[in-house]
Amino acid sequence: MSDAVDHGITVTEIAAMDQPIDVCPESTAAFIGRALRGPLNTPVLVKNFAEFRRRFGDVWARSSLGPAAKHFFEHGGNRLYVVRVANNARGAMLCLPASGSALVLRAVDPGSTERIRAAVDYDGIDDDNAELFNLTLQRVNPSTHTIIDQEYFKKLSWDEGSGSFVGNELLTSDMARVEHPYPTHRPERTTTAGRPYEPAYVDHAQAGTDGTELSDYDLIGSRHGRSALFALEQIEHFDLLYLPPPGKGRDLGPAAVLAAEMYGRERGAMLIIDPLREWTTAESAINGVRDLGYASHNLLGYFPRVLERGAGVNVTRPVGGALAGLLCKQDRTYGPWQSLDQQGLGLHRRLQPAKVLSDEEEYLLARAGLNVLVPGPAGKARFAGSVTMGRGSETDARFVKLSVRRFCLQLINTIYRATRWAVFESADSTLADRLRGQILTLFDCLNDLGAFVSTEFIVQCDAGVSNRADGQERLITILLVFHPVGCEAPISLTLHQTASGFRVGSTAFGLSIRQSDR
Repeated sequence: MSDAVDHGITVTEIAAMDQPIDVCPESTAAFIGRALRGPLNTPVLVKNFAEFRRRFGDVWARSSLGPAAKHFFEHGGNRLYVVRVANNARGAMLCLPASGSALVLRAVDPGSTERIRAAVDYDGIDDDNAELFNLTLQRVNPSTHTIIDQEYFKKLSWDEGSGSFVGNELLTSDMARVEHPYPTHRPERTTTAGRPYEPAYVDHAQAGTDGTELSDYDLIGSRHGRSALFALEQIEHFDLLYLPPPGKGRDLGPAAVLAAEMYGRERGAMLIIDPLREWTTAESAINGVRDLGYASHNLLGYFPRVLERGAGVNVTRPVGGALAGLLCKQDRTYGPWQSLDQQGLGLHRRLQPAKVLSDEEEYLLARAGLNVLVPGPAGKARFAGSVTMGRGSETDARFVKLSVRRFCLQLINTIYRATRWAVFESADSTLADRLRGQILTLFDCLNDLGAFVSTEFIVQCDAGVSNRADGQERLITILLVFHPVGCEAPISLTLHQTASGFRVGSTAFGLSIRQSDR
């Protein structure tokens, strides 16, 4: 999918048939939170912290999104979708004089640091034409006063009945919209007093606002409106989901955790959750997890929070963003089938665990589904435990192990994206053989990298030869049996793919791995 997301339109690119499947695709994270500026409810892909600052503003004391993004890139993350949400924020307002009336513009992106300026000129327009004008919009960095973006609209009309009415033309703008009342005359040329031919700009007449602190429901949003959490419907895929704490001194509420976990499970992504501020001991963390009822193989938690060396204040901080970055780095360096506790996967030296735990406490925390942040070599804390928060809540206890769960998710998502072409092909045994060969090649490559215990794995395909009973859609079924490293027994999964969707089920009575015909 394109990195640019068009408002209201999602374009999904289907991989070409019979192409080799990417063995280790780059993992992608998605963060949702409050920022100083930037588009609302629109996933924006950023690949470094400089891009984040340019689009969303610098680290902000009233939001934990900026520090989380900074931690993500500092710890090895390369691809991050950011969804900005706000509560009652407002965009800046500009007023361009129009012979006793005004062309009123409102910035699309709200926020106190979203600086938009505008200019009107008549270049290329006949002198006797009193209807048309040109409009230039610029987005300016409030710190450096440099131009970040510019839009230029030629031969607009102030007349609401015209085909080039400014209110309609600016619907395509990423910077501003026209507000009522509409002008009754053409906007005046923007000039500097005494210098009529020197370009000038009109700044905002009313500054934008940042709104108030977010609630859980601001972070959840609406599926129908594709807002907040459900704005991620606009992107094809992500592997890790993280909602930083919504405000200073506040924790993410259970309603947001529940909604995000359900949505992450639907999209094949894991949700990272931070320990609550009140969890100051191992016992309080274990009791807290139990009381909140967190029990899902798609939840990834840790304990304790961290202290920052040299910060001057004894305030604990979450590091969910850093954990997401380390997981992306792990996938790229070692593979998701390996434990997170590897050389080179420690936290930055300035971040130290807020509490040092005993071996017994580490054991009890791991049983509760919490990875433990422990002191590591060279002063770099590391995550130990490699567990999910699935404490028997689902039938397959093998997914309690983090490496097994993440490897299976990546494998499923990779096969899904690489084989979507098959649902548009004619159903026959040849198609089944092509699919099977494509997936077996992937398995052979993964085995060479050490992802499987042995080469005894099974891939079987029913490439739509058996049609669905309702006759509405052709169903392609793929049966996988494999034994990943670190898992006590083989795993059997069934993938069901149609043109309109994809689902996965565990196969309780699948083929024995010893029945492989390879």
